[in-house]
Amino acid sequence: MRICIIFLFLGLRTAGPPYPVCHLNIIKAVEEYEYIQEGDIMIGGVMTVHLNVFNVTFPWDNSTRLLCTDPIQENFKHLMDFRFAVEQTNKDPGRLPNVTLGYYIYDSCGDALKGVRSVLQILSGTREPVPNYSCVGKRNIAGFIGDLTSETTLPIAQILTLYGYSQISYGATDPSLSDRITFPHLFRTIHSDEAHYFVMSKLLRHFGWTWVGVITSDDISGEREHQMLAKYLSREGICIEFSLRINMNNLNYFQKTKDNEIIQESSTSVIILCGTVSMLFIVRIDMDPDKRGFQEKTLILSSSWGSMEAILYYDPKLFNCSLVLVPEYHYDLDTPEMGSFLQNSHPSNYPEDKLLEDIWMIYFNCLSEDKKKNDLYQYIYPELHLHNCTGKERITDLHYFRGKYNSLQVHLAVDMMSRALHDMNMKLNKKSEEKRQMDIYKHQLHLYLKKIQYRSKQDETFSFDENREFITKYLVYSNFMASPDLVIKNFLGEFSPWSPLDQQLNINSTSVPWKTKDNKIPRTQCSDNCLPGQRMMPIPGAQSCCYDCVPCAEGEISTTTDSVSCIRCPDMEWPNEKKNQCIGRTEDFLSYTKDLISVVIFIVSVLFFLTTQLILGVFIKYQDTPIVRANNRNLSFLLLVSIKLSFLSVFLFLGRPVDITCMLRNITFGITFSIAVSSLLAKTIMVCVAFKATKPGSSWRKWVGVKLSNSVVLFCSSIQIIICMTWLAISPPFQELDLHTYPGTIIIQCNEGSAIGFYSVIGYMGLLAAVSFVLAFLARTLPDSFNEAKYITFSMLLFCSVWITMIPAYLSTKGKNTVCVEIFAIVTSSAGLLASIFLPKCYIIFLRPERNTKSNLLYKVQSTIQSPTSI
Repeated sequence: MRICIIFLFLGLRTAGPPYPVCHLNIIKAVEEYEYIQEGDIMIGGVMTVHLNVFNVTFPWDNSTRLLCTDPIQENFKHLMDFRFAVEQTNKDPGRLPNVTLGYYIYDSCGDALKGVRSVLQILSGTREPVPNYSCVGKRNIAGFIGDLTSETTLPIAQILTLYGYSQISYGATDPSLSDRITFPHLFRTIHSDEAHYFVMSKLLRHFGWTWVGVITSDDISGEREHQMLAKYLSREGICIEFSLRINMNNLNYFQKTKDNEIIQESSTSVIILCGTVSMLFIVRIDMDPDKRGFQEKTLILSSSWGSMEAILYYDPKLFNCSLVLVPEYHYDLDTPEMGSFLQNSHPSNYPEDKLLEDIWMIYFNCLSEDKKKNDLYQYIYPELHLHNCTGKERITDLHYFRGKYNSLQVHLAVDMMSRALHDMNMKLNKKSEEKRQMDIYKHQLHLYLKKIQYRSKQDETFSFDENREFITKYLVYSNFMASPDLVIKNFLGEFSPWSPLDQQLNINSTSVPWKTKDNKIPRTQCSDNCLPGQRMMPIPGAQSCCYDCVPCAEGEISTTTDSVSCIRCPDMEWPNEKKNQCIGRTEDFLSYTKDLISVVIFIVSVLFFLTTQLILGVFIKYQDTPIVRANNRNLSFLLLVSIKLSFLSVFLFLGRPVDITCMLRNITFGITFSIAVSSLLAKTIMVCVAFKATKPGSSWRKWVGVKLSNSVVLFCSSIQIIICMTWLAISPPFQELDLHTYPGTIIIQCNEGSAIGFYSVIGYMGLLAAVSFVLAFLARTLPDSFNEAKYITFSMLLFCSVWITMIPAYLSTKGKNTVCVEIFAIVTSSAGLLASIFLPKCYIIFLRPERNTKSNLLYKVQSTIQSPTSI
C-alpha cells in the first residue's frame, strides 16, 4: 500500500470505500495513444508526443477528460525511433538470441498525472491502473524509457525506484535526478542542466556577452534553473541585467505587468530563455503590440526550450538567429533501414495507430474516417482545412523526418537497454532459466547499464558518467528562420568535454546571420571594454560588469582586455607609452655616444690637457731662465703635472660607471688636487720665507731650500692619501642603479659609499685652499717679478668659490647632472689654477722677454730691501 501514500503526496485522491487494492480517481484521457508489441522481454515507454493537455468537460455526459493537443513532429519522431530500435534489435541475430524484445508505450502528453497513470497502466497491464498488481503475468517488464521533461520524469522515477525498475530518460535535465541515493536506477541519455548551463556560460564568455537578461517560468523548475544559471554566469563574470519570472499558464499575465517595458528599456541585446516550456508565452508575446523591441533581442535557448523545434515556428521573428546547444552522438540514424521504416509508416498500413492519424490530420490536413474526430479537430485547431488526401503523402515529407534532423536520445536509450539485457541474459545459467519469466531484472539491470560503452571512429569513449548521464559533445547552432515554415541550423562550433579545459569550446564560424543592423555579432556589455594599459575600476553600488576604465598606475601594465588589476613591471623594465608592455628602462649616464655634453667635456678636457702639456714643455725649455727659477721650478713642474692629472681624471667620470671607476674617480681627483693645492701652499710658504730671509741676520735663512717645500707637499698630500685609503677600506664607492628618481629611467651612478669619506676629501682640499688663500693674501704686496702671491690668492679665491658653489648644486641635482656639476668643478678649478699661475709667466716669457732677466730681478730686490714691507 506504499504506492497509495505516494499518490496522496502527489495530490491524487483515493475515492470510494476501501478495497483490497487501491482505486485511483485519475481523470481519464480522451485518447490513450497506446502502443503494444508483445515480446519475451518488454520495455515500458512513457513518452511526450503532445505538447499540451487540457481538462475538457463534455456536455453530453458531464464527464471531464484529459485532451492531449499539439502533437510535435520531433516528439513523434522519438516514438518512431523507439519502435525502430526495437525492430533493429529483433533483427540482429547477435543481440538477445532466441529472445524477442517487445514494448509497451504510452503518451504522457507532457503532464505529470498522465505520466503516472501511464506507468501504472504498463505495470498493471490494464487500461485502469491498479497499483501493486499486474493483470498480465506473461509480460516481463525489464525497464522503462522516458520521459522527455523533468516534470514528468520525476514522479515516474519515484514510482519505479520503489519497484526497482531501471529507467532511462531521454530529455529530463533536472540535476536532482543525479542523486544516486534517491534515484539509484535512473539513467539519462542527455546532460543535466548543470552541464548545459556550464557550456552556455562558456559560450557567452567566448562572445563577450557579459550583460544579459533572463526570462524564466514562475514555477519550481524556473526558479531552479535560474539559480543554476546565475551560478555559472557569475563564475564567468557575466551579469544579469534583469530577471523576469513569468506565469507561463496565464495568458494575460505578461500584458498586465511591466515585464515588457523592462525588456524594451533594457540595454542588453541577449536574453536567455529557460524554465518550463509553454506555448502560451509565445502567444502572449505575439499578442503584444510593442513586441518589436523584444524581437530585436538575440535569444539563447535552454535545453528545455531548445529541444522543441516546433516553438520556432510560432514566432519566427522572435526566434530568428537564436542560439541553441544540441548534443552530438557517436552515430547517425540517416540510414536506408530508417528511411524504409519511415516510408512504411502510413495510416493505411497502421489503421489502429491513432497518433499517426493525428499527424496526418494536423500536418497534411487529411480527413479522418471518423466524422466526430474531424469535427473535434476542426474545433481544436481552427486553422486546419481538412480535405481528402491522395494517399501519396509520406511522413518523410515533413521536414523533421529528414535525415539531418535525426535526434538519437530515444534510439540510444533503447539500444543501451537492449545491450544491457543481452549482457545480463548471457550471464543467466540454466538454473535461473525459470526465473527469466519473473522479476529478475528488478534491482539488477542498472548494474549492466552503467557498464555499457561505445567507441567512435575518432577513438572517443561514450558512456554514462558517475551521475548516470551519457557523455556527449555539444554542437552550437544558430536558428536562422529563412521563412515562417523553414529553419536553417547554421553550425557555429562545438564543445568537447574530452579536450583540455582551455580548448573545450571551439567556435569555427561566426559568418552567420545575426540580429544586428551590420549583421555582426551582437555586443552586449554594461561598460565598454577596458583596453590593454587600463584596468577596471568598480562603480560603487553597481554590478561587477559595470565599471570605469582607468589607466594603470605608474610602473604597471595590463596586457589583456578588461584587466581586473595591473601588474608591476620588473625592476629593470618600465611600461611603454600605452602601458601594455614592459620594455627596458632607459639607462641614464654620461655616454660618449648619446650625450653631446660628454663630447664637449671630452674636447675641453683634452684641450686643457694639451695646454697644460704645452706649458710644461715651455717651462722645461725655459727652466734656466730667471722667471722659472725664481718661482721654484720643481714645485711648478709638480703643479703642472697634478693639473694634467686633474684634467685626465675627468675621463673617469665619463662613460658607464662601474665599481672600479667609482672608486678611482673621487680618489684620483682628491689626491691630484691635494698635490696641486699643497704645491701652491708650499710656493706661498717659500715666498714668505724668502722675503724673511732677505733681512740681515734673519734666522729664516736656514729654511730656504727645497727641503721645506718638498716636506710641505709630502706632508699635506700624505694626509689626503690616508683619508682616501681609509675611505676605500671602510666603505668604498660602488656602482648604484637608481630606479626611483626618474620614472622609466635607470640612473647608473656611483654611490659614494660613505658620505663622511667623500666630504672629508672635499673638506681637506678646502682646508688646504683656505690656508693657501690666507697666506697668499698676506704676501700679495711683494714684488711682481718673482712674487706669485697675488696669483695664488686669485687662484685660491677661484678654487674656493667653485667648490663652495658646487656643494649645493651637487646635492640638488640627480643622475648625470650631478656628474656634470662635479666635472665642471674639476675642470674650472684646474683651469683657474693653470691660468692664474702660469699664464702671466708665459706672457713674460713670450711677450716680455726683457723682464725675464736677472738684472730686472736684482733691481726689484734692491727696491724691496730699501723699503721693506712687513708681512
